[in-house]
Amino acid sequence: MAIFERDDVRIGYEEHGEGFAVLLIAPGGMQSRRAAWSRAPWNPMKTPTLRDRYRVIAMDQRNAGESTAPVSAEDGWATYTADQLALMDHLGIDRFAVVGMCIGGPYIMGLCRAAPERVVAAVMLQPIGEQGNRKSFFGLFDGWAESIRAEHPEADASAWESFRHAMFGGEFMFGASRQDVASLTAPLLVLMGDDLFHPAAISREVADLAPNATLIERWKEGEDLAAADAAIGAFLGQHTTT
Repeated sequence: MAIFERDDVRIGYEEHGEGFAVLLIAPGGMQSRRAAWSRAPWNPMKTPTLRDRYRVIAMDQRNAGESTAPVSAEDGWATYTADQLALMDHLGIDRFAVVGMCIGGPYIMGLCRAAPERVVAAVMLQPIGEQGNRKSFFGLFDGWAESIRAEHPEADASAWESFRHAMFGGEFMFGASRQDVASLTAPLLVLMGDDLFHPAAISREVADLAPNATLIERWKEGEDLAAADAAIGAFLGQHTTT
């Protein structure tokens, strides 16, 4: 594990393999960290499909895992996008693919919106989205905030409230609108979600809206998982060059 420092932000990350760069954005909501991949149906940090062919970069988002940062009322999706791009700059990586699960869906959209010339392809596994579940996301945010509140005396109650609304007060993918998805230029592979936080309808609509998208509906077990692993490998191979 390595640490990248930028002003008062510390980002924990690790690298594996060689080749075209693939940035991993882990599941876990506000606790998106590398270790969360070990509990996912498909683990990009372990599969030879990625580790044997690519330079894989896995990071902890700020205030999760080994990463730390101040909390302010101005924090929101763009704050995380800036961290992600700064890490890639630090590593000397210009163009890259990105694989994200859960909250990684809107994070991917943030990267594609901020730096479309840098993201060559994206894989979203069960992206989050708003479908009558906003209170549940607010609850997850509040639980995370309570777990680290004592470490952040710089943030008062109004700052936490503003931050929470910035993250989960929006529509569709919270951090990305339908128009954002419809204007996506990078090729996209979507592996469908099927629960409260990752509604199937969100995955379907993302795949329908994005101009160059493919949807995989079944991918979590047995032969479906093996087929999905192969499909991800083929997709990345088609859209990346060394």
